[in-house]
Amino acid sequence: MPRLALLLTTVIWGATFPATKAALEQISPLSFLLLRFFLGTLLILLWFAVSRHRLHHDRALLMASALTTVFLFLGYLLQTVGLQHTTASSSAFLTALYVIFVPLILMRIDRRVVFATAIALVGLWLLVKPSTSMNLGDLMTIGCAAAFAGHIICLERFTRQFDAPSLLVWQMVAMTVLFLPAPWWEEASASAFSPTAVLLIGLGVTGVLATLAFAVQMWAQQQVPAQQVALLFASEPAYAAWLSWYFLGEMLDTQGWIGSALILLAVVIGAFGG
Repeated sequence: MPRLALLLTTVIWGATFPATKAALEQISPLSFLLLRFFLGTLLILLWFAVSRHRLHHDRALLMASALTTVFLFLGYLLQTVGLQHTTASSSAFLTALYVIFVPLILMRIDRRVVFATAIALVGLWLLVKPSTSMNLGDLMTIGCAAAFAGHIICLERFTRQFDAPSLLVWQMVAMTVLFLPAPWWEEASASAFSPTAVLLIGLGVTGVLATLAFAVQMWAQQQVPAQQVALLFASEPAYAAWLSWYFLGEMLDTQGWIGSALILLAVVIGAFGG
C-alpha cells in the first residue's frame, strides 16, 4: 500500500511540470515557489487546527527539520537556477539521477536494484533525450539531484524518529521564509501576482495537490526503503511527459513512449518485485 501511494503521488509530481511551466509565463520562478510553499504552509496549518493534532517543536525535531529543509531548498534552488542555463530535457534527466545517488550514499546495492536502475536510466535517456554536452546548468542540476537524494534519505530516518506531520509543517514554514526575498531579488511586478486562471491552477496543483503528495511521501517513507522511494520517483518524468502531451500538446514520439514504458517497468521490478 505505501508503495502504491508513492506511485500515485508521483503522478501529482509529474503534473507540477506542465502546471508550473504554464504559470511561469506570468510569474518568475522563485516568486512562484514562494507562493507555492506559502499556500502549502497554510494548508498544513489548517489541517493541524481542524484535526487538533499537536504541533511538536522540541529541539531535536527542529534540528531534523532544519537539516531536511537544507536539502529540499538546495534541490529546488539549484534545479530552478540551473534551468536558466540548460535545456528542460537535460534538467529532467539529470534531476532523476537521485535514483543512483540514494543507493550509493546508503550503500544499499543489490542485483535487483542495480538492474532496475539501469533500465530506468535507459528509459529516462530515451524519454528526455538530454544533451551530451555539459555546462554550468548541468552541473547545478546534478547538485540538485544530490540534494533531493539527501532529502529522501533524511525523510527515511527522521519520519521514523519524529512526528511526521510536525516535521512536514516546519519544512514548509522554513521553505516559505527562505523564499521570502524572491520577489525583491527577481524585481517581480505586481501584475505577476494577479490571480489569473493559469496562476491559480498552477498554485492549486503545486501548492495544494503537491503538498498533499508531500504529506503522503512522509507517511510512506516510514515503511518504504529510501532506494525504492527514489526508484518510484524516477517515474515522475514519464508522467510529466504524458501530461504535457495531453494538456499542453507537446510532442511525444515513439522513442519517448518506449522510454516512459521502460521507466515504469523498472519501477515494477525494483520497487514492487521480489
